[in-house]
Amino acid sequence: MITFDLHCHSTYSDGTLPPEALIARAAQRGVSVLALTDHDDTGGLAAARAATRRFPLRLIDGVEISVTWRGHTIHIVGLGIDPGNAALQAGLAATRGGRLARAEKIIAAFAALGIAGSGEGARQFAANPHMIGRTHFARFLVKQGVVKDISSAFKRFLGGSQPCFVAHDWASLADAVSWINASGGVAVIAHPGRYPLDTAQMRELLTEFRDLGGAALEVVSSSHKPHQYARFAAYAREFGLMASIGSDFHSPAESFHDLGSLPALPADCRPVWELLTN
Repeated sequence: MITFDLHCHSTYSDGTLPPEALIARAAQRGVSVLALTDHDDTGGLAAARAATRRFPLRLIDGVEISVTWRGHTIHIVGLGIDPGNAALQAGLAATRGGRLARAEKIIAAFAALGIAGSGEGARQFAANPHMIGRTHFARFLVKQGVVKDISSAFKRFLGGSQPCFVAHDWASLADAVSWINASGGVAVIAHPGRYPLDTAQMRELLTEFRDLGGAALEVVSSSHKPHQYARFAAYAREFGLMASIGSDFHSPAESFHDLGSLPALPADCRPVWELLTN
């Protein structure tokens, strides 16, 4: 049986394992095909691919792009991309620049609350200095004993409407899909169950995504409850999208699901790996 896990993160974004350790863990947990999909950065792919020489595991080159759609942050995964594509890399570089600007505003928000040292603290958890994100600040809060865990950090400080949440305009949906397609990749809406969209908004998002050239929907995700698998499988069929699966693994200690731990796609889905040839 081939086990797919098409969404995970390394230290090149907000994961805690270097690419080499991530590959080793995936192989040990029985993953046959893994996509490394760091946020807005492909820097870990070369090391991950080199590590696969020691394990019976196929690596899919991937990325996860932050998008602003009608005021909501949506994540679009690119699978089977060419990391050397100029259009993709230019777009990712611009998006990373936005992350650094947002980080400075988050630091100021913590300072206003009397929580000093958040910038230095977050950077200690960010192996990639260009990719400081909310999860790195959350880990700083846990280390300082301000909160008990990552989830509490988001609920009290970093989540939407909380005092250290900083709204930001990321890439447009059209740009993200075009960058992925230009690089020869397949665009996938990541963990759709996480977005606070009503039925009408979800249908609008799926329609626009499909019409822009988007190809797939993450049906099985660690962010989804079992009943949502069927819901998003139905959406995928209705909108003519392929189906993907991913643990969204970040850390052995923090992730809801470990690598390769999710159930299979519903039988009536068209799996996205039929489009992946690299």
